[in-house]
Amino acid sequence: MTEITTDPSVLKKRLLSLDVFRGITIAAMVLVNDPGDWGHIYAPLEHSKWNGCTPTDLIFPFFLFMVGVSIVYAMESKLQTVSHSKLILRALRRMGLILLIQYTIQLLFHPVLSHLRLPGVLPRIALVYFICTVLYVKTSQKTRDWLFVIALVGYYIIMNFIPVPGVGYANLEPETNMGAWLDRLIFTPDHLWSQSHTWDPEGLLGTIPAMATGLFGIRLSTWLKRKDRDDSTKVSWMFTYGAISVAAALIWDLFFPINKALWTSSFVLYAGGLATIGLSLSYWLIDVQGYKRFTWFFVVFGANAITAYVMADFVPHYLSMIHGDAKGNPFYHAFFLNFLSPINASLASALFIVLAVWVVMWVLYRFKIFIKV
Repeated sequence: MTEITTDPSVLKKRLLSLDVFRGITIAAMVLVNDPGDWGHIYAPLEHSKWNGCTPTDLIFPFFLFMVGVSIVYAMESKLQTVSHSKLILRALRRMGLILLIQYTIQLLFHPVLSHLRLPGVLPRIALVYFICTVLYVKTSQKTRDWLFVIALVGYYIIMNFIPVPGVGYANLEPETNMGAWLDRLIFTPDHLWSQSHTWDPEGLLGTIPAMATGLFGIRLSTWLKRKDRDDSTKVSWMFTYGAISVAAALIWDLFFPINKALWTSSFVLYAGGLATIGLSLSYWLIDVQGYKRFTWFFVVFGANAITAYVMADFVPHYLSMIHGDAKGNPFYHAFFLNFLSPINASLASALFIVLAVWVVMWVLYRFKIFIKV
């Protein structure tokens, strides 16, 4: 069930750099999801066409990385006081609630059950959160490290060497890879990504490496919480881990391309390495050195991350109705396009939506309301 707390001690227990890093990720997610015009977008704010990686491609794995980090900070102290079965049951309920939110939003905006998209961003977050929670509660860090390796190597073997039924050979093309075949078999084409109905960028098989992204966050969080290392040592090794991971990803990219839509193993290492570097930098500047003056804007997003993501669906929808058009961003045509070039007007419209969502989140933050889904 949804838990709403106004206890100020909740925020004090949080790692500030974690909320800031997660807040930056959520703000970026809203920015790239709500341009004024999809035909006029700066290249870094678009997903890569297939292989390769843009800054936009990093947003989702950064969030899943932070899910892993958050699991440790939320549950470490509870492992000794709360039964494991109760912790897993709570995680199962949370997964179910996130799925319910996703499908309810879809049906509110597109009330056609026969074409309900079953995979998606929130379903992947829900599955990764639940799987990683179970693994954190029930396994040791050594076991999780082995599972991380097995997931990445196993996914590489499945995608590159097992023939795809109906195709006859393994491949990494959008509509004919093993993941696309499995999604059509289990979900049926009518319940996949609306633009193609032949494959889905958040498909079922891709949950395996996405889980590894969450385990990456758990590994970094357990290191960050160690009491036998000083902060300088922690940050130095985090930078080292991140750099090694990125280097390994670039090597693996030569024969298993970095690809966000397929969530390839090289993509896991690449995004995880960059997330590690980003989090270590945030931790050093904010929590160690105390540079906190400009953090409040992103903390507002990070303290209610899932709520902000959900509001990013509702706020543009209801703002657009002011202009009498429930489709798209009306401010692009009605205001920004009168003063700016099409591409800058599109960006300005997206920034306006970010600010509008932030205002809603600020109200919750101002009254110390933290919604735990």
